[in-house]
Amino acid sequence: AEAGRMADDTYESVLCVKPEVHVYKIPPRATNRGYRASEWKLDEPAWSGRMKITAKAKIAYIKLEDKNTGELFAQAPVEQYPGSAVEAVTDSSRYFVVRIEDGNGRHAFIGIGFADRGDSFDFNVALQDHFKWVKQESELAKQEAIQSAAPKLDLGFKEGQTIKISLGNIKKKDAAGGVKSRPGASGLLPPPPGGKGGILPPPGGLQATPSPPAAAPAQPNTGLLLDFGGPPAPAQPSQELWGDFAAAGSGTTQESVKPGWVQF
Repeated sequence: AEAGRMADDTYESVLCVKPEVHVYKIPPRATNRGYRASEWKLDEPAWSGRMKITAKAKIAYIKLEDKNTGELFAQAPVEQYPGSAVEAVTDSSRYFVVRIEDGNGRHAFIGIGFADRGDSFDFNVALQDHFKWVKQESELAKQEAIQSAAPKLDLGFKEGQTIKISLGNIKKKDAAGGVKSRPGASGLLPPPPGGKGGILPPPGGLQATPSPPAAAPAQPNTGLLLDFGGPPAPAQPSQELWGDFAAAGSGTTQESVKPGWVQF
């Protein structure tokens, strides 16, 4: 009873809907050669309406309903396809024999047919796809059961267990990579710190000779100018300032120094 309630609560999906289908009364099967639609009264269908194929869990249901009201005319549960619940006729692809049930254990076989060949193709494919899915689900469930029954591997480390990893290849790669020069390296030394725009030292260890400091500008000496008619200068030029030049001149000439000139 509990399993039945669970089945009733299962979601029911719609697989296929066809707006027009015909139902025929069929004669009993005389031999095992199969049903033939040519033996039915195809121009006098017993009922016409809408067909809907639904699925609830693994079972598919072929439902024949009224076109206008949707009232259920007959229902055929299908647990396997191909199987005894749905069988194709031997002389046409548009007609099938379906076993309908009333829910009280009674069943009957009726013939159904489609005016369009495409509708019969969709009917056939919808049932095939559903039971293909059912088969795949069953195989997956079996595999999961086998995996759950198999002993699980314990890949964890035991207490005190260690593992050793060899890094020989990594060392070789590092050694080989150390020989290679770094990209962008050159023979020029970087400039000294803090020296923005400084002059690089000359190559070969030569040192530049510093230039002598600039001499202070000489003060104008009025004693060097000639007296052109003006009053004579009140003071003679200092002998200490020009002493070196005078000493150099004294060794070569004994001429007296004229007023207003310095002896060179």
